[in-house]
Amino acid sequence: MTIVAEPSKKIVCWSCGGDNDADTQFCANCGKLQPYTPTDYFAFFGLPRRFQLDTAALEKQFYRLSRKFHPDLYARASAEEQRWSLEKSSVLNDAWRTLRDPLARTEYMLGLAGIRLEVQSRDASDRAVENGTAKQQVVPPDLLEEVFELNMQLEEMRMAKASGSDDPETRGSLEAARQNFDAQLKASEQDLHRLWSEWDAAAEADDGSTQQAAQQRMVDLLNRRSYIRNLMRDVEAALKS
Repeated sequence: MTIVAEPSKKIVCWSCGGDNDADTQFCANCGKLQPYTPTDYFAFFGLPRRFQLDTAALEKQFYRLSRKFHPDLYARASAEEQRWSLEKSSVLNDAWRTLRDPLARTEYMLGLAGIRLEVQSRDASDRAVENGTAKQQVVPPDLLEEVFELNMQLEEMRMAKASGSDDPETRGSLEAARQNFDAQLKASEQDLHRLWSEWDAAAEADDGSTQQAAQQRMVDLLNRRSYIRNLMRDVEAALKS
């Protein structure tokens, strides 16, 4: 599914009766704060839906809106305006935390396309959900042999610790595995950046098929990253003593 911008809806200002876009924070005619209307985080900030964002513009908009929504400004306003300022301040903080973090922003963008990535574990119950349909996730094929060897090393380390000893050779192998997984995570970040650029360029060109293909590769990449991060946690836990 391609992420498609929804057509702008209109609302009428409660104060002056002027027409405004539904995601407008303040009336264009009288400047009054408008009721909160559910919208996506990009529209809330007045930014385009893109994987790559101008983070300086995002931060500038965040601080601008933080000041304008601040509850102290509405201490003498109506109860409705006070409530709206609190609601919008809360949404603003949630949107800021999501959009400023590249991975959180990626998962949010995929969510707008109906794709929800679930917390991954290292078994066949791993799954992503797309348009309400569960898809089974298993060990990435290229990691099968590596995971099999790693599980044996982890078991050897646990047995050594249980006997009150240590196995330098196994510890060295696990240290090497941790470095390998760390390198794979860094490489996946570079791959993700390339996919962001590919999707954003396709969005500008209105190329839905390329967008969809890039999204699917992002899903596969994020699932792989999550699996590797779990492997790293297992290794780090085994190395602690």
